[in-house]
Amino acid sequence: MPALEEIAAIAGEAVLWRRDLHRRPELLYALDETSAFVAQKLSAFGLDEVTTGIGGSGVVGVLRGRPGNRAVALRADMDALPIEEITGAPWASEKPGAMHACGHDGHTATLLAAARCLAADRDFVGTVVFVFQPAEEGGAGARAMIDDGLFKRFPVDEIYGIHNLPGLPVGRFAVRPGAIMASTDRFYIDILGRGGHAARPHETIDPILVGAQMITALQSIIARNTDPLASGVVSVTTFHAGNTDNVIPQTARLSGTVRALDGKVRGELEASVDRVASAVAAAFGAEVSFTYERGYPVTVNHAVAAARVGDVVEELFGSDVIDRAAAPMMAAEDFSFYLEEVPGAYFFMGNGPSAGLHHPAYDFADEAIAPGAAVWTALAKASLAGA
Repeated sequence: MPALEEIAAIAGEAVLWRRDLHRRPELLYALDETSAFVAQKLSAFGLDEVTTGIGGSGVVGVLRGRPGNRAVALRADMDALPIEEITGAPWASEKPGAMHACGHDGHTATLLAAARCLAADRDFVGTVVFVFQPAEEGGAGARAMIDDGLFKRFPVDEIYGIHNLPGLPVGRFAVRPGAIMASTDRFYIDILGRGGHAARPHETIDPILVGAQMITALQSIIARNTDPLASGVVSVTTFHAGNTDNVIPQTARLSGTVRALDGKVRGELEASVDRVASAVAAAFGAEVSFTYERGYPVTVNHAVAAARVGDVVEELFGSDVIDRAAAPMMAAEDFSFYLEEVPGAYFFMGNGPSAGLHHPAYDFADEAIAPGAAVWTALAKASLAGA
């Protein structure tokens, strides 16, 4: 296991890396500066291979220890969000309309610190693959890296991902076997009615009325069509219709999100939204066009890998800093794509009493880097040692 004082010394420098990255946020796949920064650091640490451009702008570093057959991947996301920062921090974003509002700057710096520590001693058998991913924020960068041959070019036995969690004290961690993050899908419902004068509604098929009834009916899916012991979300988040007060419009459009913690429930919700929308439209004599777009799958941790995370944290810091049965979240994460290909686990590290993720006042807690890097380093060695 790593010496915690050694990690702390490296983490002090990693704070400066994190703040540098925070000043220069980049979005989705357009990560020229960020990717170059990561690649330069990995090369300086003496990794055996540093490959850029995976999945567009992803960076992969390979570190080999003593000869061995096992390999483990550790992943950090690199992209920022299109949000105007209001923290007022000395290291605040210097790019208008963009900021690291989800802590990916901190994830990147934490994994770089772990890479430096592991490269310094190489006290392990096998190979560690460091995956720095673009476009987690809605761009499915994980899928892009996989499609670009990530696991064919860099085969691994396990993969681990980490995310900071506001509200969880710094130095504490949380994991669970099974579903830990939800799937996320989008739907679009276009309603075709019959427009006309607002003073003669009987001559129209009012798409606004149809849409209002549709919203009410869609909200009943979770209450009456989904197992009460299952988790799901159906939320209508936009309703667009009309542009003047004396005309009943011809069309209306609804859109929203569907989330689930189980693949079967996900499929059932997709079918239910389509069925309910079509039935309500037919009841009023309107026509409907339904579009459903699947996004990130459910993030499902493998039991052995989740237990390994818990064991590593407990050995480093004690049993009181790890929650092994954390409540799952209805937010989504494209780490799910990796876990459909390779066993592994996704877990959380505390970010303290910060603003929430995706909030303009959010900032990553620098003091979380040291414990996070310690866990990364120890987890890599534990994975390589374990079957």
